Amino acid sequence: SLHFKLEASSSTIEVFTTRPDTIYGVSFMVLAPEHPLVDEITTSEFTAAVADYKKQASMKSERDRQADVKNISGQNTGAFALHPFSGEKVEIWIGDYVLASYGTGAVMAVPCGDQRDYDFANHFGITIRNIFEGKEISERAYTERDAVIANSDFLNGLPVNKAMKAAIDEIEKRGSGKG
Repeated sequence: SLHFKLEASSSTIEVFTTRPDTIYGVSFMVLAPEHPLVDEITTSEFTAAVADYKKQASMKSERDRQADVKNISGQNTGAFALHPFSGEKVEIWIGDYVLASYGTGAVMAVPCGDQRDYDFANHFGITIRNIFEGKEISERAYTERDAVIANSDFLNGLPVNKAMKAAIDEIEKRGSGKG
């Protein structure tokens, strides 16, 4: 469990991840359209577009939203979270592939390591950082767990299993979440 502070709010967005080792690969976040923070964080510039997207998403069943992996859709909220380690601003989007009823209804998107995040990032022109040493991600995400972590500060050079433990330890030490 990991909390991302919001740039312009005292609220945080909680995500659950099975891959804390990929924390430095986060390049955006995606909330379920029904997530309770969506209306609070959406900037005035994106209010109408977010409302329209929420309406469209509400017309689909959860089953349809999970099954429809070919049609990529989403909407930027104009809001930013702060990366819990680097402090970098992370765009917050809504997307119907994230379900409010599953986990926390929020995803820390790591496009280099998750195919749905990869497809979403490619579709919307979002940066994809490669955090896997020697692994090619120009065509698709690298989803195996046998990599060595790179471009990730204190996790550099660690195999995934050791990077997971080190990331959880640091998350807990910083008070940003728990293992």
